[in-house]
Amino acid sequence: MNDIRRTILWVIFGFSLVLLWDKWQIHNGKQATFFPSAATAPATAAAKPAEVPAAAPVPTATASDVPASDAPAANAIAREKVTVSTDVLRLSFDGQGGTIGHAELLKYADHVDKSKPFVLFDESASRVYLAQTGLVGGNFPTHKTTMQLMPGARELADGANELQVRFESPVMDGVKLVKTYTLKRGDYAIGVKHEIVNQGAAAVNPQLYLQLLRDGNAPEGEQSAMYSTFTGPAVYSHEKKFQKVDFKDIEKGKAEFVKATPDGYVAMVQHYFASAWLLSDGQQRDNFARKVGDNLYAAGQIVAVGALQPGETKAVDAQLFAGPQLEKMLETIYPGLELVKDYGMFTILAKPMYWLLDQIHSVLGNWGWAIIGLVLLLKILFYWLNAKAYSSMAKMKAINPKIQEMRERLKDKPQQMQQEMMRIYREEKVNPMGGCLPIMIQIPVFMTLYWVLLSSVEMRQAPWILWITDLSAKDPWFILPVLMMLSSLLQTALNPVPPDPMQAKMMWIMPLMFSVMFFFFPAGLVLYWLTNNILSIAQQWVINTRMGVPPQFNLPNFKAAAAADSKK
Repeated sequence: MNDIRRTILWVIFGFSLVLLWDKWQIHNGKQATFFPSAATAPATAAAKPAEVPAAAPVPTATASDVPASDAPAANAIAREKVTVSTDVLRLSFDGQGGTIGHAELLKYADHVDKSKPFVLFDESASRVYLAQTGLVGGNFPTHKTTMQLMPGARELADGANELQVRFESPVMDGVKLVKTYTLKRGDYAIGVKHEIVNQGAAAVNPQLYLQLLRDGNAPEGEQSAMYSTFTGPAVYSHEKKFQKVDFKDIEKGKAEFVKATPDGYVAMVQHYFASAWLLSDGQQRDNFARKVGDNLYAAGQIVAVGALQPGETKAVDAQLFAGPQLEKMLETIYPGLELVKDYGMFTILAKPMYWLLDQIHSVLGNWGWAIIGLVLLLKILFYWLNAKAYSSMAKMKAINPKIQEMRERLKDKPQQMQQEMMRIYREEKVNPMGGCLPIMIQIPVFMTLYWVLLSSVEMRQAPWILWITDLSAKDPWFILPVLMMLSSLLQTALNPVPPDPMQAKMMWIMPLMFSVMFFFFPAGLVLYWLTNNILSIAQQWVINTRMGVPPQFNLPNFKAAAAADSKK
């Protein structure tokens, strides 16, 4: 009976992992990994810049409030573009709306061409990702209005800590909009001050919108057939916390997130990097997310400016974050902004796990060795549980000859065989499940470590040794995956052979199936699993020796399993 239960548990566990992984892929908007449906049409190429819709998605405004052309006919100011640089950012500003049309992160290399910096915001024929702002509630300046660039520094000077870029709109319906971007040394959070000036003869009541516009395509170079990360909008509030918004849900009108809140932010998330609009807490704002064109989606916030009397000026300060998902940095910008680094359902465990990994890295100075050090600490932490598991396996191995003899003797009497097996287990004080439960308890911990390594931008293009020059990419020579597979098979060979031939066959097939996936995983993930396997083998070897059960390699007997299948 215990053999049957153990076999069933192994099968359920194996298929549960497969199904869980498959559902996770689907949840993230990717094609199912193990049970793919019919191929879907490829994502539509992003619209060209000229096709960016004029509409600023404002939940509280109607379509009549949105400009219908690139610029009002009365606007005769020439459209300008300018590039501004700090030590970490190179931004291209467009005179149309004073929009950031291109953003390069100078400390991070491109995924494909490492001689070029990574591009976050872009406006090209193949990709659209922009940060836009403007006014609604009348025929006021929007992100489609051509604005005048004011004179000023274009590069952060030596010894300077900040520079400003200022745009002024023409007067429209008596309202003038002045945008001032403040860029600081070493900072990915850009201050954006909006000054709304009523130069007309009547009172006005405009609203300010802040939006992130991007296409629905996966980031270039971040697609994988074996794993996926979330790409899309996210809304955070102190009340509802972090809410991811899938592009497909936006398109179907089923997106669920907090719509009105006095705090929080709206972000656009992708693997390793993010952007977000942040307003001060206490300012009531409406959040929105909707499809605005062919494969184009907008997410943002609307905030009321309040009534402006003639000659009155009001200012709304905001921040635009555009940079890497560095957890410690994000925490200092806004509480909860670090959640754009997506750990999924393992967030509670992942944050302390990342902290521990970061502390180890601060000592060792290399992320590859930090991974090894973290796994070593976890093995020490779970030493007692592992010792219990391996002790149970050693006892099983010690009585295995007696079990095999009994099974051969009573092979035609299955009921008596089960009774005799239970008697042997009781007399020898062996629990057949004793080796499984401690390992099952550790699975959430190592799954958490998996997501920490997958989500941390610190692993991106981080070298370890020799041929491993990027812990976030697959091993170019597949050396680590091969070693990981061999270590998994060695672990299986050191375990006691299950009495049931079919069960023994499954115990060899499952590690092989599991190992194949790792050939396409990032090297950092393979390194942590390989390290865990090696340490597990060493611990199992020591425990077996101490218990007087000499380690031996138990090779599979597939012929016996085939014979058992034929009898059935």
